[in-house]
Amino acid sequence: MAEDEKYMRRCLQLARNGFYGAAPNPMVGAVLVREGKIIGEGYHVCCGGPHAEVNAIRSVRDENLLRDCTLYVSLEPCAHYGKTPPCADLIVEKGIPRVVVGCLDPFAKVSGRGIRKLQAAGIDVKTGVLEEECTALNCHFMTFQANHRPYITLKWAESADGFMDKRTEPSSQASAFVFSTPYTQMLVHRLRSAHQAIMIGTGTALADNPTLTNRLWAGNSPLRLVLDRQGCLPQSLRLFCDGNATRVYVNRSVSPTSYEGLPGVTVVRLDFSCDVLPQVMEDLCGLSVQSLLIEGGARLLESFLAAGLYDEIRIEQAPAVLATGVRAPEKPKGRWWSEQIDGNRIIHLYPFAGYSQRM
Repeated sequence: MAEDEKYMRRCLQLARNGFYGAAPNPMVGAVLVREGKIIGEGYHVCCGGPHAEVNAIRSVRDENLLRDCTLYVSLEPCAHYGKTPPCADLIVEKGIPRVVVGCLDPFAKVSGRGIRKLQAAGIDVKTGVLEEECTALNCHFMTFQANHRPYITLKWAESADGFMDKRTEPSSQASAFVFSTPYTQMLVHRLRSAHQAIMIGTGTALADNPTLTNRLWAGNSPLRLVLDRQGCLPQSLRLFCDGNATRVYVNRSVSPTSYEGLPGVTVVRLDFSCDVLPQVMEDLCGLSVQSLLIEGGARLLESFLAAGLYDEIRIEQAPAVLATGVRAPEKPKGRWWSEQIDGNRIIHLYPFAGYSQRM
């Protein structure tokens, strides 16, 4: 078991190299071992490209060695034709006698089929090696497949006494209190780069006039989402002026808005007379958005908390004391841990223990 775990940890190391390229596919690493030595390695570099198993097999110069080795892979080999042929078929074709799998793939077209195909071909298959770590690595993908919604991260900043802002109204035009340092602000942009979409409400859009782009870290900017029930936001906001993709949710009865038709802006009409969050989740699922960062104000954050729609919470707590202003949401019970960064306290919550190891 210790030997299998050692090579599976190497698979996890390799898989993380696909952090910026593999999405919306999962990050996967693969290692080929013969007589206690690694003879081939690979990972899923980018969506649409060869999978980890294929790259590992291609890295072995003498294919005859494959018939006397073990393939370690962090996620169940695929068994269907997608953008690439089934990896399970290639493993069978190459005569690899033993395969060790970290975790099963919940994707409906795989979901155990890869394992069964290998076993039907007489291959010795072992599963569940470092299963928790392998699952946590792809928490966005796993949540999307299992729950048919994005993995949701709630993020806010607050004072030491629990206020998000010294403004008494979240929509006030008064200057906002800045909690982040230049370094922690960079970390917020790293967080943005790790999510496919980012959401705020009308109050935050009016008060802060944010761009919600990723400017301080490598990677793409997320799809911007705004809840604007009455369609009242002015077209002069930065969200509507740079041409970046922005999706605005308005009530179905709202007349054409001032920003409708602007470059990059898509208006989606929902029924605000009933719970709107499930409608948003359905829309994002249709777009295959696997990860969502909520950077909105207290009201929007509290609506997600009340609905139980979150998988991770990140709070930046500054040492400042405001004494008054907009109250931060009440922290739910769960598995909290914190770290000191640049004088601020960064507090994390992962409600599900299996996801506590994500990057």
